[in-house]
Amino acid sequence: MSDPRSRPVIEVRNIRKEYPIGDETVVALKRINLNVMRGELCCIFGTSGSGKSTLLNQLAGMEKPTRGEVLIGGVPISRLSENQLAAFRQRHLGFVFQSYNLLPNLTATENVALPLLFRGIPREEREAAARKLLCRVGLSHRLDHFPRQMSGGQQQRAGIARAFIARPDVVFADEPTGNLDSKTTVEIMEMICTFARDYHQTIILVTHDPEMAAYADRIVTLIDGEIVSNQVNKKERVRHEA
Repeated sequence: MSDPRSRPVIEVRNIRKEYPIGDETVVALKRINLNVMRGELCCIFGTSGSGKSTLLNQLAGMEKPTRGEVLIGGVPISRLSENQLAAFRQRHLGFVFQSYNLLPNLTATENVALPLLFRGIPREEREAAARKLLCRVGLSHRLDHFPRQMSGGQQQRAGIARAFIARPDVVFADEPTGNLDSKTTVEIMEMICTFARDYHQTIILVTHDPEMAAYADRIVTLIDGEIVSNQVNKKERVRHEA
């Protein structure tokens, strides 16, 4: 039998996405084929309007393709019902958002523990795990603080802890540093890379920023809904000191 680790964790097969706009049809993605291996940090790179956000929505099961299919861990998520998709995302996917998306009425600990709630983990156990991970991302002094009491960088650190706490198969990072200053951007990207390496998790990084793309193992460039380049990133990344 072949080693399952040698198989792609994400398989995109002949994806096409169309949107009806009035009497016309806009083609957002044109026959996208892509494999992403387990443990890989893959960057979906492109300018505004290139189709990268549409592709992210396809990969995460947020939208269904007009044609083609997406498989994650061999599961054809394009064919799942909305309820099945919701359950699949809770168990297998994590998300880091540009706008953090922390729930305002929950503390940092409660926000980070939330994915474990959906898995039925008892409160004491999930909050202990959340506190441990928050300490690892440098927020030991913010455990009981609400999002409004934290800076943007601190909120994103909590967002990263939330994304990784349940050890999902794939973490989607959508412009994760778009609202942060340059120093905090480096800290956040180094943190994402460290977690991905330690847990051997797959990261899909979506960005228009070449400096962010430089962190990736592979860069997939989109223009007008088509992949124009799919290359291993051989550039030696410069490590920044915090």
